[in-house]
Amino acid sequence: MSDPSSPEWMEHLASRPFAFYPPIVGVEHNEWRMRRATWSEILVANTRENIEVWIPRRYFGEISRVDEPVMIVGLTRELEYKAGAVWPHERRVVSMPPAPGPARYPAEDESQPPPPVAPARLSPAESRIGRLIAMVFATGLLAFIAIVAIFRIGPMRSRIVFTAKDQAYLELTRLDDYHSIVKKLGPPAEERWRSPEGEIQYQRLTYPQRGYSVILMGPNRNEMRYIGTVDRNWQVLHYVELPGGGDTGAILRALKRF
Repeated sequence: MSDPSSPEWMEHLASRPFAFYPPIVGVEHNEWRMRRATWSEILVANTRENIEVWIPRRYFGEISRVDEPVMIVGLTRELEYKAGAVWPHERRVVSMPPAPGPARYPAEDESQPPPPVAPARLSPAESRIGRLIAMVFATGLLAFIAIVAIFRIGPMRSRIVFTAKDQAYLELTRLDDYHSIVKKLGPPAEERWRSPEGEIQYQRLTYPQRGYSVILMGPNRNEMRYIGTVDRNWQVLHYVELPGGGDTGAILRALKRF
């Protein structure tokens, strides 16, 4: 039974507790139950620890035919639990520096220590490149944290910044994807994509007759979700609040028009 999209697979998974193999890194107790499922993800809950997490269906593999003492659900990738979500686990190998060799001095003056070596200084060009790399890394880290909060942590409330004549966008939440938005607002007049540094994708659905554009964000084009609405002047009309007091307003305001 290896097709996670089949009804028999889902019925078998939902009927009893199970363990993942390989176990999810970062979770001590490896016993889970399925809570609910969408077309792309399955929500599972740990039976002992207070953990509920969405796992993409593409990571699910075969189910064991024998369920004693517990049913085994195979994973196609080793996953790690962190920041309220699961991510592919990467094992890092730290290389040890080579052992220093014996110091050698000129034979004619072995009593004199070697001359001091002046510390290397970076050229202006190398310094600018270093700062640029640091800025790109910091931007990617902030975007990563925002995606984790938006797509993996419980339902969130929508916050209204500006009230326009057409308020149909108030029905949108962070759970809405392209199809649900089209179902609520209708087909957009124009669609545009933007892919900045990293793997984060942005999609713009323009509704000129309504006077605004809907913005979606996600790690790839198959997992885009709603993050807010902007008007014709790219002013933020609507955005999604994050746990702990943050929101997606800062992401929308920093996003360049596309």
